Amino acid sequence: MLKQFTQLLTIQFKEFFREPGALFWSFIFTILMSFALGMAFSDKPAITQHAAIVLPATTDSSLLKAYLDKNCSKDISQKDEYENTVDNNELGKTTTHFVPSTWNESEIMMKRGQIEIILTENNGKINYHFDPANAASRLAYITISGMMNGKNLITPNTLIKPLETKGTRYIDFLVPGLLAMGIMSSCLWGISYGLIEKRSKKLLRRLVATPMKKSLFMITMFISRFVFAILETIALLTFAYYVFDVTIQGSLIAFAAVLISGSFFFMGLSILLASRTANTQVGNGFISAITMPMMLLSGIFFSYSNFPDVIIPIIKYLPLTLFADSLRSIINEGYGVMDIIQPLLILSLTGLTTFFVGLKIYKWY
Repeated sequence: MLKQFTQLLTIQFKEFFREPGALFWSFIFTILMSFALGMAFSDKPAITQHAAIVLPATTDSSLLKAYLDKNCSKDISQKDEYENTVDNNELGKTTTHFVPSTWNESEIMMKRGQIEIILTENNGKINYHFDPANAASRLAYITISGMMNGKNLITPNTLIKPLETKGTRYIDFLVPGLLAMGIMSSCLWGISYGLIEKRSKKLLRRLVATPMKKSLFMITMFISRFVFAILETIALLTFAYYVFDVTIQGSLIAFAAVLISGSFFFMGLSILLASRTANTQVGNGFISAITMPMMLLSGIFFSYSNFPDVIIPIIKYLPLTLFADSLRSIINEGYGVMDIIQPLLILSLTGLTTFFVGLKIYKWY
């Protein structure tokens, strides 16, 4: 029994390490993503916005023409454009490109996403044309109208104090989400897709013809994937600690418990998905249909609070949301085991259920 267990476990590890692509996607990709996004949002990035300006036929008394001549410089790279840069110590740099054009040309540029707002002039008043549902257009309106009216966003009565407390930065928000997403992808693609591929290639049929215990095969696959999940977690947390100074502020026991329960849930789901799926094409569709919506809705990269209020209660109970929110609570807010007992139980019990159901209906060939 022990020899069989050891051999099966060795096979699982060898299969993984023989695939250089698996090593890249499991360990390197999440680190590269955290580095790119962390660096992109760790400084005060410059805001660049584009506005089309429709000048009146007679520009002698035009407010827009006077603003361009007085406050803007000619864009060196685009000689027909004007450029105005406002550099603020607290808010960073904002560069606005003004493109003189006709109304029809402005509409085409707006449809192509090349500009955020159109400025026209009528009866001595500046008119702003934009889609209020577009956040970039609203931001352009706020900054450009402020510049046109000579108003500063920072007044003598305003004091901006950047938050530097651990847990409040974007990278603190991002790392737990990447951990949860990485474990989900590793389990679903590693276990579910791997089992479907083995069945479609008739490998499972050959394995069950040997004296191998079926349960041992599944257990060793679970163990190998969990070890890989731990290694992925250690690699990402080590990188985040040395590069971005991200630390776990809560209980390490709670962190380990969430890691186990989240991994166990997605491993159980992987068995259920692979239990009856006949070929890799169908399996690919099933896995994508489950992972993609959760990656978009569960607040991995940005908060799900931006979604409509009516669906937020549903999003909160998606497995990936429970997993990522629990990790964030421990890493950033210092939570302990009892603070996250509800998501722990939900993930563990549903993982156990899907595992046994999947095993019960599993088709080996």
